[in-house]
Amino acid sequence: MFHNHSRTIYLKRTKAIWGFLRHNNNSLFPHLREETVTSHFRREITIFSATALVVSNMVGTVIFTSTGFLANDLGNPLLVLGIWALGGLMATAGCLVYAELGINLPRSGGEYVCEAWGPTWGFMSGWVSFFAGFSAPIAASALAASIYLGSLASSISPSGIAGTENKLFATLDLSLIELNFSTNHLVAIFFVALFSLFNIFGLRIAVRLQNILTISKVGMILAFVILGALIGNGNLENFLLSTERTSSHTLPTQFAVSLIVVMFAYSGWNAATYVVEELRTPATTLPKALVIGTLLVTTLYMCLNLIYIYAVPLEDIKGVEAVGAVAAKALFGSQVGNLFGVMMALALISAASSMIIAGPRVYRAMAVDGCFFHGANRIHSRWKTPVRSIFYQGIASISMILVSSIESLFYFVGFALIFFSGLAAAGVLKLRKRNSWKKTRALSWFYPAIPLTFVFVSVWMLSYTLFLRPTESTWGLVTISTGGLGRHLWLRMQRA
Repeated sequence: MFHNHSRTIYLKRTKAIWGFLRHNNNSLFPHLREETVTSHFRREITIFSATALVVSNMVGTVIFTSTGFLANDLGNPLLVLGIWALGGLMATAGCLVYAELGINLPRSGGEYVCEAWGPTWGFMSGWVSFFAGFSAPIAASALAASIYLGSLASSISPSGIAGTENKLFATLDLSLIELNFSTNHLVAIFFVALFSLFNIFGLRIAVRLQNILTISKVGMILAFVILGALIGNGNLENFLLSTERTSSHTLPTQFAVSLIVVMFAYSGWNAATYVVEELRTPATTLPKALVIGTLLVTTLYMCLNLIYIYAVPLEDIKGVEAVGAVAAKALFGSQVGNLFGVMMALALISAASSMIIAGPRVYRAMAVDGCFFHGANRIHSRWKTPVRSIFYQGIASISMILVSSIESLFYFVGFALIFFSGLAAAGVLKLRKRNSWKKTRALSWFYPAIPLTFVFVSVWMLSYTLFLRPTESTWGLVTISTGGLGRHLWLRMQRA
């Protein structure tokens, strides 16, 4: 058993994942020198800024690519819209749970799991963040951007001039995994490598580029929804047209599995908990920011899907990954549609860029405390960036691009994230028994219904996904378990 020693190392900016070290780092990493670092944050973040943080973290790859998969699996426009609405309700329930956790444990992420279930689970939560929290979403965003650009190139040059089509160059079967080298894969790898280089040569360049891409993303989405509704060449009858399902599973079973993908689209609803110590009046600001931000994104997602279906019937987008580009061309014609296709590709690149910036800063702090690859903590003497952390993340993302499809990445990430979100929600049932626990009014109104519902639906999704998508689920479980195994081996080495 591990004992709580004095709280020594306070990771100022990576508390979201590695806060549990505050309780256990003496027993986990005895080679570290003992020092107490106190940090006093200024409470300057308003409810508007906190809400904006939630919105910017949530809007990403899945909303631009997954509706075609949902059309395949569900086959009914009302079910497609309904699963997005249910995902929004689930995310809102998660917000209320995480708001209370954030107020009582102002670190977030792995700390929540650790506080309730022990340091091993907290460590595994942080370990999974490298793969499912950053590397896999980066790979999915880069792949989606390349598919959008490929769709645009094919539209401009339908005769297939010099690589405008998604040409498959080679496939390497390694028994357990299969490596694919196509035009889309190579373009996605180029994006990851390029933005990783931007980060290596200086954060200032990367941040400026990220600001431009983020502004473009928000403006494009608003323009697409508003113009599509006002002047788009759509058809309301599309909402009445069903299509034949390609899934061989029953509709309730498939609905549970598809909800995993939708919940991945809503991931990021807990973003404001990362800065809870810098919020003005966090007891009221945090719940409001989380809920308002999530409801805004739910509204945005519903509007985008309404526009997708208004533009084209489900039959025409079944299995289509660049669904936004197809809808834009149907609504506005080829020229304007291609312009929106480019903007959507930029939005996907923006999502990848933001994670390429954030991830290495987390890994560096992990390496400083001896819980990540050796050398990841090093800062380049000239460029002042965590070069090795950026390199490790880039290699992991490129590897996932080569061995995975966008759909499989969605299920892998969704499985891992829902697993730990469910653990955190279950943890609040245990942590609320503490006498010093601060109970939020919003969660108390419907307690214990909200956390129990979140846990129940999480188990429901994970159970069906484990049987219907065994490959992605197995990789998720392998990733989780290797974190626990790695920590166990590390502790044995330290004892020796």
